[in-house]
Amino acid sequence: MRPSALPEGPGGPGGRALHLSGVRLDHRGGDGQPFRVLDIPELSIAAGEHIGLRGPSGSGKTSLLHLIAGLIAPSSGSVSWDGRIVSTLPVAARDRWRRVTIGFVFQDFHLIPELDVAANITLPATFAAWSIGAAGHERAAALARRMGLADLRRRASVLSRGEQQRVAIARALFNRPALILADEPTASLDAAHAQEVAALLTEVASEVDATLICASHDAALLARMGRVIEIGAPAGTASTERAA
Repeated sequence: MRPSALPEGPGGPGGRALHLSGVRLDHRGGDGQPFRVLDIPELSIAAGEHIGLRGPSGSGKTSLLHLIAGLIAPSSGSVSWDGRIVSTLPVAARDRWRRVTIGFVFQDFHLIPELDVAANITLPATFAAWSIGAAGHERAAALARRMGLADLRRRASVLSRGEQQRVAIARALFNRPALILADEPTASLDAAHAQEVAALLTEVASEVDATLICASHDAALLARMGRVIEIGAPAGTASTERAA
């Protein structure tokens, strides 16, 4: 599962600093009353850091990843990347920024069932080009091998959840993103495979100098992170940090 280093990808190496300032996220409950999901006065993550987000289910870990990715906007405050406030960009501009900057491993995978492994891995590139060149196919194959996916022609619909998780991780890494966000990336794997995938995720992030942020309940995965941020406190979720 661990042959040579990956071929160069289109995103280019190097990460950027991430900064959240005065970020609050409010939702409305079933009774129509607002409630606070996240309350983060200040959070800075340096380029190339590996960060774990830990907290109980419903504490706001996924919401924080979605805020960072620009999939949702904060109720107040700002999310900045490389000194640029991305949380206030128009939706189309946020989409473009996310496409060239972020690789996202979704908890529910979001694979396209009708497409095979190779097509799902290379899917991010299709948003910027009509066809995938030889280098792109080579990179997809290399990622698949590292993730233990032997048959690139199997459709996603026939894969096990563990295999789907591996495809989702490979897809997130395909564009060699500067920022990798992973929502429970080992949740669908047994202990042995979870350790392998956690190692691969952190190794590949290091190879491309990417910033890695993982939301997880997996103690073994969190132990690989440079810092762990605790998410979840009464009366509005706050974040505190400790060294891993």
